[in-house]
Amino acid sequence: MIPIRDENPTRRFPVVNYLLILMNMLVFIWQLSLGPQGENALYAMALIPAKFLSGINLSNVGSIFTSMFMHAGLAHILGNMLYLWIFGDNVEDALGHFRYLLFYLAGGVAASLTHVFLYPTSTVPTVGASGAIAAVLGAYLLLFPNRRVVTLIPLGFFIQFARIPAVVVLGLWFVLQLFQGTMALGMQQLGGVAFWAHIGGFVFGMVFGPLLRRPQPPVSYYQHWSRY
Repeated sequence: MIPIRDENPTRRFPVVNYLLILMNMLVFIWQLSLGPQGENALYAMALIPAKFLSGINLSNVGSIFTSMFMHAGLAHILGNMLYLWIFGDNVEDALGHFRYLLFYLAGGVAASLTHVFLYPTSTVPTVGASGAIAAVLGAYLLLFPNRRVVTLIPLGFFIQFARIPAVVVLGLWFVLQLFQGTMALGMQQLGGVAFWAHIGGFVFGMVFGPLLRRPQPPVSYYQHWSRY
Protein backbone atom coordinates (compact mmCIF):
# COMPACT_ATOMS: atom_id res chain seq x y z
CA MET A 1 0.00 0.00 0.00
CA ILE A 2 1.26 3.46 -0.91
CA PRO A 3 -0.46 6.46 0.72
CA ILE A 4 -1.19 9.29 -1.69
CA ARG A 5 -2.92 11.88 0.50
CA ASP A 6 -5.12 12.12 3.58
CA GLU A 7 -8.56 13.65 4.00
CA ASN A 8 -7.69 15.81 6.99
CA PRO A 9 -7.68 19.59 6.46
CA THR A 10 -5.51 21.81 8.66
CA ARG A 11 -6.30 25.13 10.35
CA ARG A 12 -2.76 26.52 10.21
CA PHE A 13 -0.22 26.74 7.41
CA PRO A 14 2.34 23.96 8.16
CA VAL A 15 5.39 26.18 7.82
CA VAL A 16 7.67 23.94 9.91
CA ASN A 17 6.74 20.80 8.02
CA TYR A 18 7.40 22.46 4.66
CA LEU A 19 10.73 23.82 5.93
CA LEU A 20 11.76 20.34 7.08
CA ILE A 21 10.94 18.94 3.65
CA LEU A 22 12.87 21.77 2.01
CA MET A 23 15.91 21.24 4.26
CA ASN A 24 15.98 17.53 3.50
CA MET A 25 15.79 18.20 -0.23
CA LEU A 26 18.51 20.87 -0.12
CA VAL A 27 20.85 18.60 1.82
CA PHE A 28 20.25 15.81 -0.70
CA ILE A 29 21.01 18.17 -3.59
CA TRP A 30 24.19 19.17 -1.75
CA GLN A 31 25.12 15.48 -1.40
CA LEU A 32 24.67 14.98 -5.15
CA SER A 33 26.77 18.06 -5.89
CA LEU A 34 29.74 16.49 -4.10
CA GLY A 35 30.05 13.77 -6.72
CA PRO A 36 32.59 11.09 -5.71
CA GLN A 37 33.25 12.93 -2.46
CA GLY A 38 29.66 12.40 -1.39
CA GLU A 39 30.50 9.07 0.21
CA ASN A 40 33.15 10.72 2.39
CA ALA A 41 30.62 13.29 3.56
CA LEU A 42 28.13 10.54 4.30
CA TYR A 43 30.60 8.72 6.54
CA ALA A 44 31.60 11.96 8.27
CA MET A 45 28.02 13.06 9.04
CA ALA A 46 26.17 9.75 9.39
CA LEU A 47 25.35 8.07 12.68
CA ILE A 48 27.68 5.10 13.21
CA PRO A 49 26.80 3.25 16.44
CA ALA A 50 30.31 1.97 17.22
CA LYS A 51 31.80 5.41 16.60
CA PHE A 52 29.04 7.11 18.63
CA LEU A 53 29.74 4.88 21.64
CA SER A 54 33.51 5.24 21.34
CA GLY A 55 33.28 8.55 23.15
CA ILE A 56 30.56 11.07 23.78
CA ASN A 57 31.72 14.30 22.19
CA LEU A 58 30.26 17.13 20.16
CA SER A 59 30.95 15.40 16.84
CA ASN A 60 29.25 12.16 17.83
CA VAL A 61 26.23 13.90 19.34
CA GLY A 62 25.98 16.12 16.29
CA SER A 63 25.92 13.08 14.01
CA ILE A 64 22.47 12.21 15.36
CA PHE A 65 21.11 15.46 13.91
CA THR A 66 23.16 15.65 10.72
CA SER A 67 22.25 12.06 9.81
CA MET A 68 18.55 12.98 10.08
CA PHE A 69 18.85 15.23 7.02
CA MET A 70 20.94 12.96 4.78
CA HIS A 71 19.66 10.20 2.50
CA ALA A 72 21.19 7.26 0.68
CA GLY A 73 19.42 7.71 -2.65
CA LEU A 74 16.57 9.24 -4.61
CA ALA A 75 14.02 6.55 -3.70
CA HIS A 76 15.00 6.89 -0.04
CA ILE A 77 14.34 10.62 0.17
CA LEU A 78 11.23 10.62 -2.04
CA GLY A 79 9.59 7.91 0.09
CA ASN A 80 10.41 9.73 3.31
CA MET A 81 9.24 13.11 2.05
CA LEU A 82 5.97 11.63 0.77
CA TYR A 83 5.08 10.37 4.25
CA LEU A 84 6.19 13.63 5.88
CA TRP A 85 4.13 15.69 3.42
CA ILE A 86 0.98 13.60 3.95
CA PHE A 87 1.04 13.22 7.73
CA GLY A 88 3.29 15.95 9.10
CA ASP A 89 1.04 18.95 8.45
CA ASN A 90 -1.76 17.62 10.66
CA VAL A 91 0.58 16.72 13.51
CA GLU A 92 2.06 20.23 13.32
CA ASP A 93 -1.48 21.63 13.35
CA ALA A 94 -2.28 19.66 16.51
CA LEU A 95 0.96 20.43 18.36
CA GLY A 96 1.72 23.94 17.18
CA HIS A 97 4.77 25.03 15.19
CA PHE A 98 7.44 25.16 17.91
CA ARG A 99 6.30 22.01 19.71
CA TYR A 100 6.19 20.17 16.42
CA LEU A 101 9.78 21.12 15.60
CA LEU A 102 11.00 19.93 19.01
CA PHE A 103 8.88 16.79 18.72
CA TYR A 104 10.28 15.98 15.27
CA LEU A 105 13.90 16.40 16.38
CA ALA A 106 13.35 14.50 19.63
CA GLY A 107 11.67 11.69 17.68
CA GLY A 108 14.74 11.44 15.49
CA VAL A 109 16.97 11.29 18.56
CA ALA A 110 14.81 8.56 20.12
CA ALA A 111 14.94 6.57 16.89
CA SER A 112 18.73 6.91 16.62
CA LEU A 113 19.33 5.89 20.23
CA THR A 114 17.10 2.85 19.78
CA HIS A 115 19.23 1.81 16.83
CA VAL A 116 22.47 2.41 18.75
CA PHE A 117 21.20 0.43 21.74
CA LEU A 118 20.38 -2.63 19.63
CA TYR A 119 23.45 -2.46 17.37
CA PRO A 120 26.23 -1.01 19.56
CA THR A 121 29.08 -2.56 17.56
CA SER A 122 27.77 -1.70 14.09
CA THR A 123 30.13 0.27 11.86
CA VAL A 124 27.49 0.76 9.17
CA PRO A 125 26.63 4.46 8.63
CA THR A 126 22.96 5.25 9.22
CA VAL A 127 21.23 8.17 7.49
CA GLY A 128 17.71 9.33 6.80
CA ALA A 129 14.72 11.12 8.26
CA SER A 130 12.81 7.85 8.67
CA GLY A 131 13.11 7.74 12.47
CA ALA A 132 11.79 11.27 12.96
CA ILE A 133 9.05 10.68 10.40
CA ALA A 134 8.11 7.45 12.19
CA ALA A 135 7.49 9.58 15.29
CA VAL A 136 5.14 11.73 13.20
CA LEU A 137 3.31 8.61 12.04
CA GLY A 138 2.96 7.33 15.61
CA ALA A 139 1.48 10.64 16.72
CA TYR A 140 -0.89 10.74 13.74
CA LEU A 141 -2.12 7.23 14.52
CA LEU A 142 -3.38 8.28 17.95
CA LEU A 143 -4.40 11.85 17.12
CA PHE A 144 -6.35 11.08 13.93
CA PRO A 145 -7.06 7.32 13.85
CA ASN A 146 -10.28 7.58 11.84
CA ARG A 147 -9.16 10.04 9.17
CA ARG A 148 -9.22 8.51 5.72
CA VAL A 149 -6.03 8.05 3.73
CA VAL A 150 -6.27 7.71 -0.04
CA THR A 151 -4.06 4.70 -0.70
CA LEU A 152 -2.72 3.11 -3.86
CA ILE A 153 -2.96 -0.68 -3.80
CA PRO A 154 -1.11 -2.51 -6.62
CA LEU A 155 -2.93 -5.69 -7.67
CA GLY A 156 -0.69 -7.28 -10.25
CA PHE A 157 -1.24 -5.35 -13.49
CA PHE A 158 -4.09 -3.38 -11.93
CA ILE A 159 -4.02 -0.41 -9.58
CA GLN A 160 -6.73 0.17 -7.03
CA PHE A 161 -7.30 3.32 -5.00
CA ALA A 162 -9.00 3.03 -1.62
CA ARG A 163 -9.92 5.36 1.24
CA ILE A 164 -8.61 3.56 4.31
CA PRO A 165 -8.67 4.75 7.97
CA ALA A 166 -5.29 5.98 9.18
CA VAL A 167 -5.33 3.43 12.01
CA VAL A 168 -5.27 0.65 9.39
CA VAL A 169 -2.65 2.22 7.10
CA LEU A 170 -0.26 3.21 9.89
CA GLY A 171 -1.03 0.19 12.04
CA LEU A 172 -0.06 -2.14 9.18
CA TRP A 173 3.05 -0.06 8.54
CA PHE A 174 4.12 -0.49 12.17
CA VAL A 175 3.39 -4.23 12.22
CA LEU A 176 5.50 -4.63 9.06
CA GLN A 177 8.39 -2.72 10.67
CA LEU A 178 8.10 -4.86 13.79
CA PHE A 179 8.09 -8.10 11.80
CA GLN A 180 11.01 -7.10 9.61
CA GLY A 181 12.90 -5.67 12.57
CA THR A 182 12.53 -8.93 14.48
CA MET A 183 13.76 -10.89 11.46
CA ALA A 184 16.73 -8.54 11.04
CA LEU A 185 17.95 -8.62 14.65
CA GLY A 186 21.68 -9.24 14.67
CA MET A 187 22.05 -8.60 10.94
CA GLN A 188 22.46 -4.80 10.86
CA GLN A 189 26.21 -5.12 10.60
CA LEU A 190 25.53 -6.09 6.98
CA GLY A 191 23.61 -2.89 6.31
CA GLY A 192 20.04 -2.45 5.12
CA VAL A 193 17.02 -0.72 6.62
CA ALA A 194 17.25 0.37 10.26
CA PHE A 195 13.86 -1.07 11.20
CA TRP A 196 14.35 -0.60 14.94
CA ALA A 197 14.99 3.09 14.46
CA HIS A 198 11.56 3.22 12.82
CA ILE A 199 10.03 1.29 15.71
CA GLY A 200 11.68 3.48 18.34
CA GLY A 201 10.55 6.65 16.60
CA PHE A 202 7.00 5.36 16.16
CA VAL A 203 6.63 4.41 19.84
CA PHE A 204 8.04 7.80 20.84
CA GLY A 205 5.43 9.50 18.67
CA MET A 206 2.59 7.45 20.13
CA VAL A 207 3.62 8.41 23.65
CA PHE A 208 4.54 12.07 23.27
CA GLY A 209 2.33 13.17 20.36
CA PRO A 210 -0.91 13.14 22.39
CA LEU A 211 0.88 14.59 25.44
CA LEU A 212 2.10 17.60 23.45
CA ARG A 213 -1.20 18.30 21.70
CA ARG A 214 -2.37 21.88 22.08
CA PRO A 215 -5.74 22.45 23.78
CA GLN A 216 -8.44 22.27 21.13
CA PRO A 217 -10.79 25.23 20.64
CA PRO A 218 -14.31 24.72 22.00
CA VAL A 219 -16.94 23.53 19.55
CA SER A 220 -19.18 26.33 18.33
CA TYR A 221 -22.75 26.37 19.69
CA TYR A 222 -24.10 26.24 16.16
CA GLN A 223 -22.12 23.12 15.34
CA HIS A 224 -24.51 21.13 17.53
CA TRP A 225 -27.40 21.86 15.16
CA SER A 226 -28.19 20.15 11.91
CA ARG A 227 -28.93 22.24 8.84
CA TYR A 228 -31.82 21.49 6.52
